[in-house]
Amino acid sequence: MDRSSILKLGVPKGSLQDATIKLFENSGWKIKLHDRNYFPDINDPEIQCSLCRAQEMPVYIEDGTLDVGLTGKDWILENEAEVLTVSELVYSKTSNRPARWVLAVAGNSPYQRPEDLAGKKIATELEHFTRTYFQNAEIPVEVEFSWGATEAKVVSGLADAIVEVTETGTTIKAHGLRIIAELLVTSTRLIANKNAWEEPWKKKKIQQMNVLLQGALRAEKMVGLKMNVRESDLEVVLNLLPSITSPTMAGLRQKGWVSIEIVVDENIVRDLVPELMIIGVEGIIEYPLNKVI
Repeated sequence: MDRSSILKLGVPKGSLQDATIKLFENSGWKIKLHDRNYFPDINDPEIQCSLCRAQEMPVYIEDGTLDVGLTGKDWILENEAEVLTVSELVYSKTSNRPARWVLAVAGNSPYQRPEDLAGKKIATELEHFTRTYFQNAEIPVEVEFSWGATEAKVVSGLADAIVEVTETGTTIKAHGLRIIAELLVTSTRLIANKNAWEEPWKKKKIQQMNVLLQGALRAEKMVGLKMNVRESDLEVVLNLLPSITSPTMAGLRQKGWVSIEIVVDENIVRDLVPELMIIGVEGIIEYPLNKVI
């Protein structure tokens, strides 16, 4: 196949890798990894996969090495990448909280605000963004790139503060640090090369991908429920059931009963099922969903 008819997809290597592969599987694309190989197989002849660190993804999307990929808003800003953001992808199964880049100092330090760090050293992996943040705030600081173990930099005296990503703040507190400011809230983005977006078939393919990925993400929070209900209890049950749309109903061979099928938020099932049982609903089946579109 002509390479011009191939969509080059970047799969983020690292913490998002497994969740992304699972998300694509639920969307209809099966990605198969190979040991020591950065080019996974995918069950679509129009797509070519490459593993790429989320930090570098915007660069490879911008220069056309890749057509489309997934990365964080933080790394788009860090690289000042000229890419098209197709959509936000909220990985509900990996976290219930958004990731935050925070400014943290030693728990016993006198610093209470970013302004208190004037003239001090700050370590972070998000170097460019952090430097821009303090420049815009007109706070003179020295920003130093951190290759890892950033929380330890303050404890060991290598920095006066850090800018680090966190969800709950637990790891930061465990290192004896204290958060004094939130600099950025970030989440995963589906991004595309602007030239690729101008090619009609690639744009259509990316849009199709986005619709199915969003459908798979929506399904992560929902389940299907089937049940058998007496006709005499139907109104009571219908008033109890939440649903995206009206429940699907069908008559049963057994006279006086109907079958109901709905899609509901998985968090309400534990309370909903006991209430249905009290009413006399029978044959309740819960099943997972791949996509809700």
